[in-house]
Parts: sequence; C-alpha cells; structure tokens
Amino acid sequence: METFDAKLLKDQVVEWIRAWFEENGPGCNAVIGISGGKDSSVVAGLCVEALGKDRVIGVTMPNGVQKDIHDSNQLIAHLGIRSVSVNIGETCEALTKAVNGQLALLDTAMSRQATINMPPRLRMTTLYAVSQSLNGRVANTCNLSEDWVGYSTRYGDAGGDFSPLGGLTVQEVIAVGNVLGLPNNLVEKAPSDGLCGKTDEDNLGFTYAVLDRYIRTGVCEDEATKALIDDKHVKNLFKLQPIPHFEWKK
Repeated sequence: METFDAKLLKDQVVEWIRAWFEENGPGCNAVIGISGGKDSSVVAGLCVEALGKDRVIGVTMPNGVQKDIHDSNQLIAHLGIRSVSVNIGETCEALTKAVNGQLALLDTAMSRQATINMPPRLRMTTLYAVSQSLNGRVANTCNLSEDWVGYSTRYGDAGGDFSPLGGLTVQEVIAVGNVLGLPNNLVEKAPSDGLCGKTDEDNLGFTYAVLDRYIRTGVCEDEATKALIDDKHVKNLFKLQPIPHFEWKK
C-alpha cells in the first residue's frame, strides 16, 4: 500500500470531528464504549484532541467478568477522561432466558449468531442511555476494513451518531494511534470481538493486512481469499445502507 502521512491524517480526522460536533451538537459530549482495543482507544484519543478531555465520556460494559477490563481502564486513565462502568451480564442473561423461554414454544432456541450478537446490541442500548442523559453523541468505533466485510453487529457496534474511523483501514487506524501516543499494547492488540473467543482474523479467514491492501490497491494474489472478501463485501453491504422502505406513489 502507498505510504501516507499519519500525522496529517490524524489532524484531518480531528478537524472532521470538531466540524461534525459544531454542526450536530455544539457543546455536546462524545460518548464512547471503551473495549480496550485499538478502535475504541483511537476514537477516544481523537475525540480528546478534538473536543478536550472534559467533553469525552468513556463507558465500559463488561458482560459479567471481562478478562481484559484492565486494558479499558488503562486507556481511560491514560486520557484522563470521565467514565462509567455498566455491567450488562445480568441483563444479557435475563433477556436470553426470556427469549429462549418463548422460542421453546416454537420448538427452537436462540441461534448461536443471535446469542453472539445480543451483547453488542445491549451495549449500544447502554451507550444511548448514557448519552441521552449526559448531553452526548455516541461514537461509532468501526473501521473501514470491518465495514467492508460486514464484521459488525447491526444495531450493535455498527450503530452510533458519528464514525471517525469509517474511512480508515486497520493499518491506518494503528498508524493514527501511534501518532496520538496511545499505549502500544492497546494500539497493537490483536483485534477480537470479545464474544466468541477467537480473533477477528480467525473468524474472517484472512488477515487485515491482506484485506487492507485489497481495499486500497485492488490487489489480492490469492484468488480464494479475493473471492471470500468479495463475497462478504457484497452480502454485507446492506449494513451500511438505510433500511429499505416502501414509497407510496399517489
């Protein structure tokens, strides 16, 4: 991929955030779900530079016990931002039980995918509850690479009011994180959804380096990988589009 000026890119995203808030919420706070991974860390760092740390609120949302919660807390301490912690474990368990109780009447149960997607959807509900109580705007922390192949949960982590990383690949996000001076262990952390016990790349079947190169250059030497990426891209485009609606033509 072409080399780029990471500092210039960082500065442009910071200015974009400032401009977005001036138009869509002057004086409002940025509310960010802090997972301890590179994306939420970089978004938080960008918002602090754009708005000041007093206007950035981090929200940790462990599902019961989160083994890497110290990473989230490290980022919050590093940036000096206000934060709240809302454990979604009991809510997730109760809702799962309620849904399964009704599905049993239909001789079925929640699918594995539905079970995996429930926590991110509850987290987005939590972020909006915090945001609407603190004059906030919710940050989407997905990046271009994830969006390209649909590696997100609709109405979960794919939600939000503004998306600072939506036009940046994983490699570009890492470069911006380094320019921001964020802790290296967070910026270089192997990406994982924290839901199924696997890394993103294990789930996808290819590395982000290969995906990023294909997105930016159109080059992917392995035809099977290229076909897999193309298939995921086409099948998941609906996640980036408005809900289709009927148009009444009088």
